[in-house]
Amino acid sequence: MANNEKPKSGSSVRPGGHGGPSSRYTQAKPKLKNPKETIKRLFSYMSGQNKALMLTVALVLATTVLTVLAPILMGKAVDEYILLKDVAGLSTLLIWLTACYLVISLFTYLQTLLMIRVSQHAVKRMRRELFCKLQTFSLRFFDTHSHGDLMSRMTNDIDNISSTLSQSVTQLISNLLTLVGVTIMMFVINWQLAAVTILMIPVSILLMGFIGKRTRKNFSSQQSNLGSINGMVEEYTTGHHVVKAYGREDAIIGEFREKNQVLVKASINAQIYSGMMMPLMNFLNNFSYAVVISAGAAFHVYGLLSLGTITIFMNYARQFGRPLNQIAQLYNTVQLAVAGAERVFEIMDQEPEVKNAKRAVKLDNIKGSVSFESVDFAYDPEKPVLKEVSLEVKSGETVALVGPTGAGKTTIINLLTRFYDIQKGSIRIDGRNIVELEKESLREKLGIVLQDTYLFSGTVRENIRYGRLAASDEEVEEAARLANAHLFIHRLPEGYDTHLTEEGSNLSQGQRQLLSIARAILANPDILILDEATSSVDTRTEVHIQEALLRLMEGRTSFVIAHRLSTIRKADQILVIDDGRIVERGNHEDLMQQEGFYYRMVQSQYKSKAS
Repeated sequence: MANNEKPKSGSSVRPGGHGGPSSRYTQAKPKLKNPKETIKRLFSYMSGQNKALMLTVALVLATTVLTVLAPILMGKAVDEYILLKDVAGLSTLLIWLTACYLVISLFTYLQTLLMIRVSQHAVKRMRRELFCKLQTFSLRFFDTHSHGDLMSRMTNDIDNISSTLSQSVTQLISNLLTLVGVTIMMFVINWQLAAVTILMIPVSILLMGFIGKRTRKNFSSQQSNLGSINGMVEEYTTGHHVVKAYGREDAIIGEFREKNQVLVKASINAQIYSGMMMPLMNFLNNFSYAVVISAGAAFHVYGLLSLGTITIFMNYARQFGRPLNQIAQLYNTVQLAVAGAERVFEIMDQEPEVKNAKRAVKLDNIKGSVSFESVDFAYDPEKPVLKEVSLEVKSGETVALVGPTGAGKTTIINLLTRFYDIQKGSIRIDGRNIVELEKESLREKLGIVLQDTYLFSGTVRENIRYGRLAASDEEVEEAARLANAHLFIHRLPEGYDTHLTEEGSNLSQGQRQLLSIARAILANPDILILDEATSSVDTRTEVHIQEALLRLMEGRTSFVIAHRLSTIRKADQILVIDDGRIVERGNHEDLMQQEGFYYRMVQSQYKSKAS
């Protein structure tokens, strides 16, 4: 779109008008999905990095083999050197043992580096896909989803995924391989002691399954409530001036306290269940270790095992418990990542409400004729907004839409731009149904100046150039002159290179609207849409802007929404809309002669000015 205005995050109504879906968001209870499918899908983001993954796995295997073999050297030290008091042999073996552990440390470091690289590329891809997916949604999606919650999914949830992939995956694989290797070695040394040791595996699996299910549920609730509280913070930070103007600080503090308490409760429940895992696993490990020591001592007393062999087995028994402990700990981390991934994939799996048809055609050169044919539309199926709306606009005509607040004026604009799709009827440009057109090429032909202006963080020049990125500095400044913005821009500290704060809050509302108009002028659209484009400027400035807009509208099809009826006297058509229907149509003179709805509106404004 030539001038793609962005709705304010904290707005309680849809951008540009009233009557849209409510944005007082309610957080649905998290629905647990299939964690196996979620994990499988999560790992699919690592595809394309096979070499790094293969090298990581090779390093993990080498580390595991060395870790499993190290206790054998310790057992040999006891039987062959310590008991025989062979200092020279013991020194040599200690050198080999030291070298073994140095290599283990080096390989662990390298596999960590590789996995960080792999995981960050995977997360980058996921973050990009989520952001791109958000760009495909219609306004209805953003009207009905908390902006803070969406930001939480993009940041907190993906950060949890990033931490798990970069730190936990290699540890999990390494611990599983170590567990397998140690189990094999224990059975090779003494199957009776090995059987005693592995009795804790089924108990550990049952324990992790019981606790893990509840941990995942509570972590999912925690992330959902965190998104809700982020939404509230974002909304009230954006609307802080309204909060202070109405003295509602205590009220929102109370609301925040309630949401914060819900988050605390969910977080405590999640941490309680996740915190149960390690103490229970430690108890099982220590109990198993004590049993193994007792059994090993008995075997030694009866001459069935040497002291060195017992030393080897004791090391393996300790190594056997350590991976189980770490796996249990990592299991909780994985649950948090899975909860975050489910929230991310929930957005990714939603289908855009407004999307291109399978054989959508690109909208090239157009004349600019527009027609609505028996159009019905509703944001809520039970509350229709437009009813049987039909209109014909010839190329180059200026059409004014007037009527009371909430009548459906802005909705007509939202449908023309395909911010929403209609339920019945058709909208055509140059005789072509807009549903059959690529929505991107359609919006390129439109220039829009909305009632609620939005400026991005950046310079004044960059904000105007948003209308046409390839525009030169001279073209940017010329557009500003036509919008009567050039003089006030030059008075700014750094002129066109002055940096604007978020939403341009260091400018007045009128100045922001002038920049928005300059952006539309620079876009040079075929169809121009002005939604209360001069509502926030003083009368003197409005005169200059009207002159610029008249030059801009010349030869273009233009739709103008205005409450100041004096500004649309020269419109070719004036459509009077009330309760979703066009109740009157004609030019200013015709409508005044009818002495109907429009006549009463004009008289009412004149009386207001006179009083």
